[in-house]
Amino acid sequence: MKCEHRLSPAARCLSRVSLGCASVGRWVMQPSSDDMVTAASPPQPHRSEIPRHVAVIMDGNGRWAAQRGLPRLAGHQHGTDNIRRITTAAAQIGIKYLTLWAFSTDNWRRPREEIDGILHILAGVIERETEELDRQGAQLRHIGSLEGLDPQLQAAVHAAIDRTRCNNRLILTLAFNYGGRQELLAAIKSLVASGIPAAAVDEDTLQAHLFTRDLPDPDLIVRTSGEHRISNFLLWQCAYSELFFRPTLWPDFGPDDLFEAVREFGRRERRFGGVPNHEPTSPLVNR
Repeated sequence: MKCEHRLSPAARCLSRVSLGCASVGRWVMQPSSDDMVTAASPPQPHRSEIPRHVAVIMDGNGRWAAQRGLPRLAGHQHGTDNIRRITTAAAQIGIKYLTLWAFSTDNWRRPREEIDGILHILAGVIERETEELDRQGAQLRHIGSLEGLDPQLQAAVHAAIDRTRCNNRLILTLAFNYGGRQELLAAIKSLVASGIPAAAVDEDTLQAHLFTRDLPDPDLIVRTSGEHRISNFLLWQCAYSELFFRPTLWPDFGPDDLFEAVREFGRRERRFGGVPNHEPTSPLVNR
C-alpha cells in the first residue's frame, strides 16, 4: 500500500500504530556552514565500522549553564540547539537510527519551573520544525509516555509522528518521559492483559511488547558529561551495546565527539558471548 501523509481516519486505524515521536526539523540533515564536516575534520569511519543504531544519553545541560553563571534553562536551550549538529553529523556518516534521551521519568523530581521550561522548549521546537524535518526525509518517533503532558504538546507530537511516518532517511527517536524500568513494567502488563500463557513467553514475545518493538537494539550507547552509568535507559535493549563515555557536557558535544565514538566502536570486537574468530577454542582453564 502506498504510504501517504494524508490518511483517512479509517486508514489511520488500519495502519500500524506508530511508537511515537518528537524532535526537530532543521536539526536534521540541513547543515549550516558551521555544521558541515570539512576537510579539516577527522577522517570519517569506514562504512563497515559504522553502528546501525546509536543512542545518546544527553547529559550535562545544567552543569554547562552553571559553569557560565546562567540559569539551568539556558543550558537546556543550548542542549536542544545542539541536537541539530549531532543529527546532521549522524546522517552524514550513515547512522540509520538515532535515539536521543531528552527527559527521564526520574526528571519529574526536579523543580517545577525547570520542568515547565523544558516542556515549553520541546513544544516550541516540534511545532516550528516538523515541516523541515519532513522535507529532509527524517521519520520522527517517540518512546515513553505522553500521559499527563500539556494537550498542546501531545497534539504537536502526534502531528509530527503522522506527518513523517513514511520517511526513512533517518529514524530519529526521542526518548521523552521515558524510563527503562517503566518500559519493562508496561511490557509485562501488556503481556498479562493479552492472555499469553507464561510458558509461551520468550525473549521475542517480550520484545514485541516494548516501546522499541520495531527498532533494532542500539549498537552503541553514548553518554556525555563524564558519568559512567546507564541510569535506567534502554535496560532490555542495551544487553550487548557497546558503551562510550565522554566527559564533554552535552551542549559542547560536537560532530568530532560523535566521530570519535563511532571510531572507537569500530575498534572493538563484538563477541555476543562467543570467542573471537581468530582465537582457537580451548577448555576453560584459569578463567
